Amino acid sequence: NQALVEPMTVAQKLQMWALMTHIGFKHIEVGFPAASQPDFDFVRELIERNLIPDDVTIEVLAPAREALIRRTFEALKGARRAIVHIYNATSKPFREIVFGLSKPEVVNMAVSAVKLVKELCAENPGTEWVLEYSPETFTATELDFALEVCNAVTEAWGATPDNKIILNLPTTVEMATPNVYADQIEWFGRHINRRDSVIISLHTHNDRGTGVAATELGLMAGADRVEGC
Repeated sequence: NQALVEPMTVAQKLQMWALMTHIGFKHIEVGFPAASQPDFDFVRELIERNLIPDDVTIEVLAPAREALIRRTFEALKGARRAIVHIYNATSKPFREIVFGLSKPEVVNMAVSAVKLVKELCAENPGTEWVLEYSPETFTATELDFALEVCNAVTEAWGATPDNKIILNLPTTVEMATPNVYADQIEWFGRHINRRDSVIISLHTHNDRGTGVAATELGLMAGADRVEGC
């Protein structure tokens, strides 16, 4: 929605919100508040009008960039509970062509963002915070490097069984058949540090038309959660 020339209005998003809560979803990604004023205003509307049921947690998305993370926290002021979902691309083409960064610099990008989120959470103790991190372009990233980034992020957050981190492993572009994705998920789950402090989440795109199959196989391979698309 944030990429549309004319994104949904606040009123339209409120209609969608009412439908999602009526169906019974308990974790709902409500927007990208740093991307547009309507998305920012919608998050504020939910909080200020007390429209979030007690058993529902909102989630918002933000790139691993300081200004956008700070803007995201401005939108969330006063929320009872929120999942802050940050991401940065990790694959070789993004590292070399888009960012012009080495592997250690990409790890530092992720860790710096997590440390900022942790700092801002501490400044707003009235909200129950959950961190979610995505190595964007996971399926195109060398598995050992995706693991390295996620281990660094998990350590920076200080994840524990009582303060789990959500690690979202997206098929940002569906590059292979679902069984390959499931193999990646299984390998990741077997090798990630602090497995008891990590929730592995799936976010499958549908470029090949097999997004649902990839999700089903990913869950069978050991994932804990589905990030709907």
